[in-house]
Amino acid sequence: MDRSVNFDETKNVIIEGENLEVLKLLSKAYYNKVKCIYIDPPYNTGHDFVYSDDYSEGKQAYWEKNGVFHDGVKVDTNSESAGRYHTNWLNMMMPRLLLAQMMLKDDGAIFVSIDDNEVHNLRKLMDEIFGEENFIESLVWNKRIPKNDEGIGSIHEYVLIYVKNSDLKHEFRMRKEGLEDIDALLAKLKKQKVSIPEAETEIAKLYKKKGFDRGITLYNSLDSEYRLWGKINMSWPNADTFGPRYDVIHPETGKPVKVPDRGWRWKKETFDEASGYRDGKYSAVIKLHDGTFLCGKIWFGKDEGMQPSSVNLLDEVKDFLLRSIVSLKSDGGVELENLFEGKSYFSYPKPTELLKTLIGSVAMKKDELILDFFAGSGTTGQAVSDLNKEDDLGRKFVLVQIPEATDEASEAFKAGYKTISNITIERVKRAGERIHAEKPKVDIGFKVFKLTTSIFPENTYQPDPEKSVEENVKALQEHYARARQRLLFDPAGKETDLMYETLIKQGFMLTMSKERLGEFKENVVWKVMDGDRSAVVCLDAELKDSTVKALARFKDNRFIGLHRAVDTTKKWELTQTFGEALVLI
Repeated sequence: MDRSVNFDETKNVIIEGENLEVLKLLSKAYYNKVKCIYIDPPYNTGHDFVYSDDYSEGKQAYWEKNGVFHDGVKVDTNSESAGRYHTNWLNMMMPRLLLAQMMLKDDGAIFVSIDDNEVHNLRKLMDEIFGEENFIESLVWNKRIPKNDEGIGSIHEYVLIYVKNSDLKHEFRMRKEGLEDIDALLAKLKKQKVSIPEAETEIAKLYKKKGFDRGITLYNSLDSEYRLWGKINMSWPNADTFGPRYDVIHPETGKPVKVPDRGWRWKKETFDEASGYRDGKYSAVIKLHDGTFLCGKIWFGKDEGMQPSSVNLLDEVKDFLLRSIVSLKSDGGVELENLFEGKSYFSYPKPTELLKTLIGSVAMKKDELILDFFAGSGTTGQAVSDLNKEDDLGRKFVLVQIPEATDEASEAFKAGYKTISNITIERVKRAGERIHAEKPKVDIGFKVFKLTTSIFPENTYQPDPEKSVEENVKALQEHYARARQRLLFDPAGKETDLMYETLIKQGFMLTMSKERLGEFKENVVWKVMDGDRSAVVCLDAELKDSTVKALARFKDNRFIGLHRAVDTTKKWELTQTFGEALVLI
């Protein structure tokens, strides 16, 4: 708990551990609970960290091979000379994506960052796991950092987007870039009462300076309240068909304007409603400084010789569909350095703006859950908190990062960050402090958990490779018998670990809340709640007679306790009270 922030109140989680094992542990509690997954797995360059899964090994051998010691994890490689270059990487990804698919909600989406080394293979793998019909887009991220070692300045990577169920409506939208700068300038111009023509000139200068695209530059005119608006062509857009034809009367000359060659985009009723045209006249006509006119949401030229256009206000269309090519000016490395006094502790972190664009493109209700099980420096955690600062949706995150050892010669190691997960935790903490200073109500806390061996001894037996199969089976039976007799069970000092291990296996999320029930004097009994799931829990090594009797008041609840804590008589009494809602582990 000492590395957590606001442990008892927060709904965010950071887990140190090998992500396949973590996902297995989370799969029951988080099944169909995750709205959005973003992962940035190690690219298969031959030098990056590779998770070496081998399901034929015992757990101890697995951990030793991967180098999971007190000081972290050794780095493995996957060279092309290994003969299974692509297979090794795909075998690493497949079980993790299968578990991710299970945890994703029916209306959820997953984003996976990847480069050219495996994008084609990853696409096939995800087609198999998520279904070809659930593929949305192979988004191109223009990262603007050229890599010149192949004779060409490569400045892009990919983000594969899949959904859980394409039968449900999915619309990915992104916020237009530069709105903060525009709003600040408009507020200044309005406060200074700059004339509308001069203000439009200043807006044009800002557009040119920032290099905004047409999604912004289209909005180049101002109304009397300094609200930006832009004109949309009213001609029928389809070259193979024709739209309706009808007369549109100019508000000043009273003559019909020219009908577009292929007809109008809208029906007459829609046009009349938008322009306020009723009973042969417009309900309101505003003459602009350049001699043109506004009638409701329709712009007219100086006379009937100009075709009218529909009008959109920029502050009413601040977002649009997520583009298949995303270009962002932010630099993830510079962002991270700004949080760590200018020091570079992590190579090539993804920029926060990229993660905010992707996660923010998913339509969400309040308190949705975001998962990243290749958390790296923790960009996803910062991005989620940043988004919550902007829209109060209260998204929650679960980050998983293996405690990979940092290089002893690195700046990170010298600064005390012995593992990548140390950087993850510290980055999310520092970013949260800045967000809290701007908006104190945002949940910038997180619970830190570490994957470790089970407290229950029956789960901890390891076979001896020097012994035969028969000898190991006999040793396992003896170990299990001793475990069941309580001879090996000693959770003293690990009560919190015991609570979380027990309850997550019973389907409770790591952000469950608990309240100690004061009426129980001889045992520690909790009321545990997780959304619509609840239980009465006692994990003491011995359940007292008075506790068994007092539990009768909670007969309408589920009761979770230790099998070793009760004898035959107490078990019978508890069964009479709770029936099928009795869980003894």
